Amino acid sequence: MYEKGIEYQNNRRKYSDLTADEIEIRLIKPEEYPLLKEFLYDAIYLPEGAAAPPREIVNQPELAVYITDFGQPDDLCMVAEACGHILGAAWTRILAGKVKGYGNVDDHTPEFAISVKKEFRRQGIGSKLMQEMIVLLKNKGYEKVSLSVNKDNYAYRMYQKLGFQVLREQDEDYLMVLAL
Repeated sequence: MYEKGIEYQNNRRKYSDLTADEIEIRLIKPEEYPLLKEFLYDAIYLPEGAAAPPREIVNQPELAVYITDFGQPDDLCMVAEACGHILGAAWTRILAGKVKGYGNVDDHTPEFAISVKKEFRRQGIGSKLMQEMIVLLKNKGYEKVSLSVNKDNYAYRMYQKLGFQVLREQDEDYLMVLAL
C-alpha cells in the first residue's frame, strides 16, 4: 500500500510526483486480492463535503458482490504499481447472481469497478488502467463491458473519452456500456 513520505528509489522523487507514464500496469496477483476491499471502499463516490461512510459499508451485499470470492474464471483485475506499491486497480466481474451490480446489463457482460488512491487521481492512471483492461477484455472475447457512474462524478468524462455510451439514465447515475 501507499505510504506517505516514502521516496522513489531510483531518483529520490516522492510518490506524489509520479506520473501515469512511470506506473507499471499489470495483472493482479492472487495474494493481492484482499487489496480490492480497500479499493472498493475508495471507489465509493462522495460529493464535495460529504462525510465518508464507515468502512464496513463494503460488507453490504450490493457492494460486497464486487469483491467476494474474487478470482473466479470471469474475474479480471489490473493494477497500477510504482515502487512496489499498488496505487490503483481496475477490475471486472460478471455479476449474474442473486445480487446484481449497479452497472449490470445482462448475465454475460462484465462490469467495471475502478479506483485510484486519492493522492494519485487526475494523473491519467485511471485511464491507463481502463485502456489496458479494455484490451484484455477484447482479447478474452467479450463483446461489451458496462459500468455505473454517479452523474456528478468527474470520472464520467473519462468514461466518455474511452468510448462508453450512456445506455440508461437513472436517478443519480448513468448506466454506461462500451462495445468491444
